[in-house]
Amino acid sequence: MSEAHDPLRSLFKEAAAAGQSSARSAPTSYITERGERARRRRIVALAVGACLVFSGTGAAVASLVPDGTGTTVPANKPSPVPSPRLSPSPTSPASPSSTSSTSSTPSSPQTSLPPTRTPSGSLSTSPAAPSRSVTFPPP
Repeated sequence: MSEAHDPLRSLFKEAAAAGQSSARSAPTSYITERGERARRRRIVALAVGACLVFSGTGAAVASLVPDGTGTTVPANKPSPVPSPRLSPSPTSPASPSSTSSTSSTPSSPQTSLPPTRTPSGSLSTSPAAPSRSVTFPPP
């Protein structure tokens, strides 16, 4: 079969001629508007990206910088202070009927000091210098 009589070829030629006759370019204003819309979308995308980068950087810096509110924990735990109570504290006040006619206040127990060496080398049970008594608040 010769190419001059090919029905498919002649149909394609007819479709091409019909398309060329009805085809025309878009108006210049439409093309310009489409370009402006694309440019605005790119600018908005860049602005949103920059805001995300700056806020992410600010959050990272804020998490790394220590705050000055004073809520930091000490580096080591303080050792517990023992309660230096020498006399037992009463758990409940005594009723007047159960106490004797002596004093109702508890007396402090007598404590003796360990022997100390004096400059002459002898042992002494009396303190070398007057000492202060230390009082602690109740817990």
